[in-house]
Amino acid sequence: MAFEGLSEKLNGVFKRLKSKGKLNEADVKTAMREVRMALLEADVNYGVVKSFVAKVSERCVGEEVLKSLTPGQQVIKIVNEELIALMGDANAKINFPNKPPCIIMMCGLQGSGKTTHSAKLAKYFKEQGKRPLLVACDVYRPAAIEQLKIVGAKADVAVFEMGQIDPRKIVKEALKHAKDYGNDLVILDTAGRLHIDEELMNELSDIKKIAEPNEIMLVVDAMTGQDAVNIAKSFDETLGIDSVLLTKLDSDTRGGAALSVLAATGKPIKFVGTGEKLDEFEVFHPERMASRILGMGDVLTLIERAQSTIDEEDAKKLANKVKNNGFDLNDLLDQMKQIHKMGSLRSLIGMIPGLSNQMNDIDEEAGEKQMKKTEAIILSMTKKEREKPSIINPQRKRRIAAGSGTKVEDVNRLLKQFDQMQKMMKQFGVSGKGKRKGNMRTAMSMMRNMKKGGFPM
Repeated sequence: MAFEGLSEKLNGVFKRLKSKGKLNEADVKTAMREVRMALLEADVNYGVVKSFVAKVSERCVGEEVLKSLTPGQQVIKIVNEELIALMGDANAKINFPNKPPCIIMMCGLQGSGKTTHSAKLAKYFKEQGKRPLLVACDVYRPAAIEQLKIVGAKADVAVFEMGQIDPRKIVKEALKHAKDYGNDLVILDTAGRLHIDEELMNELSDIKKIAEPNEIMLVVDAMTGQDAVNIAKSFDETLGIDSVLLTKLDSDTRGGAALSVLAATGKPIKFVGTGEKLDEFEVFHPERMASRILGMGDVLTLIERAQSTIDEEDAKKLANKVKNNGFDLNDLLDQMKQIHKMGSLRSLIGMIPGLSNQMNDIDEEAGEKQMKKTEAIILSMTKKEREKPSIINPQRKRRIAAGSGTKVEDVNRLLKQFDQMQKMMKQFGVSGKGKRKGNMRTAMSMMRNMKKGGFPM
């Protein structure tokens, strides 16, 4: 995930600060030097780093911090507030006009993920009750139109295309089509280049004049680092962009683009792509991103993902099953599939406060293999065996292992760990001070097991 390196370094700085009973100006100066280096290594724009560190330093050497009973915590609070200010005080939204359709013009360099994220954006707004139309304006890149049709079909969104003709004409006809068919949102997937050139900018300027878009959204690959700022400035000077959509935030990028774009261009990040799937797409919340960077987790986003993935009625049924000790292997299989839909294990762990600094311990590939193995074992069981695992004797274990392409030891391990899970669920159902610490230890133990590529919950 993005910011892992930065988060690790900042947490190291803050750990040393918190270990001191009192702070003096020299301590703050040393810490800020380390913060500066961490930000520069994360590929944050130099000017942005200089300004950020100056603001934090000025606030940290004040009487309120140095004479505080918890100066280390005060410094973290200040850094958190300045990070939020750096990325925007609040999440920016699309302003829909009173008279539809709302026209969003997507632009960016080739390879930034513009076509896929046009479909992600359309899917997101369709779920908000809009009737989006995707328009294929990239007539130069091989298979660009076909790609938009494929991702559009996956998102269940209509795609307007006229082949490889002048994109200006396509835009004119697409706007007529939207009015005729009642589309209240039009998303223009324009052409990109490997680099910014005059021909590309002239075409985009012409499309802007024809479409008169309500929003010009620049799609930027987070892996471009500081170059993202230069790209944003170039597009803004010619087109006057309104916002940025940052892609590949799930990659091993240093994340500098997210911390640099608003400060350097004045244009907010409104959405981020967090994976290849159409559902791996989020509204950008500066305060939540700052929390992730500082290792505080992001519980709100985790809850939102769960709410969008897990059906409320199914959740109630599951809760009743757990309460009545009726949780079986069928339920476990369902829960594994639900959690898999929520995103990668690393991204989920990163949102849990207190565990985000342990993401480096997670073997994503091993966890994925283990999940597939667990699924194969459960699917090789009969309905009765899944409902009542206690009936699985040595003979049944050999049959299940053969059917799933695994070993008897794997079947034994799954059954043992499932038994542990059932015991943990019983513990969570018991209230009282004496049980709470044990419950937490059990949960943490299972979480560590997940990180090692073991039994996936």
